[in-house]
Amino acid sequence: MQKIDFSEYKNSLSRRNQIIRFIWSFVWTVFARPLPRSIGRLWKIYLLRIFGAKIHSTANVYSSVKIYLPSNLEMGAYSCLASDVDCYNVDKVILEANVIVSQKVYLCPGSHNINTKSFDLITAPIIIKNGAWIATQAFIGMGVTIGEGAVVGATASVYKDVEAWTIVGGNPAKYINKREIK
Repeated sequence: MQKIDFSEYKNSLSRRNQIIRFIWSFVWTVFARPLPRSIGRLWKIYLLRIFGAKIHSTANVYSSVKIYLPSNLEMGAYSCLASDVDCYNVDKVILEANVIVSQKVYLCPGSHNINTKSFDLITAPIIIKNGAWIATQAFIGMGVTIGEGAVVGATASVYKDVEAWTIVGGNPAKYINKREIK
């Protein structure tokens, strides 16, 4: 019988990383979260940039968004992180232009190696291409690329890349249809 022993787990993130995240959490909670929804858009972009985010001036980040580490966030023109999105970006999360990430989506570019005793943190970037839409309460896992113009349906769980101009849904997400703009 195999044993699992988390006593060997070591946090691979540095003390500096932890301090930056603590300061960031305080700053966002005090200076951005109290603002209603999308009010103060340029102020929030300014705060994110101070902490290293690469974010276009036309992007929109709602006040209730949770961002783990701004320096791992890139947002293109007119991209949006809507209400209550949880961006657990222990690795890069890249939203190209015109991307909508709807309310309560969970972006998770990290996991743990379940085949080691030490349960090591493993990460891979999430990339969401131009014009894609991630609908409400979807989960996007580590290493996933959502193709240009693709749609991820509400409550879908995505563990593999999504092709451009396709619609996926379900858990795990499966192909539903092609997306055609008329």
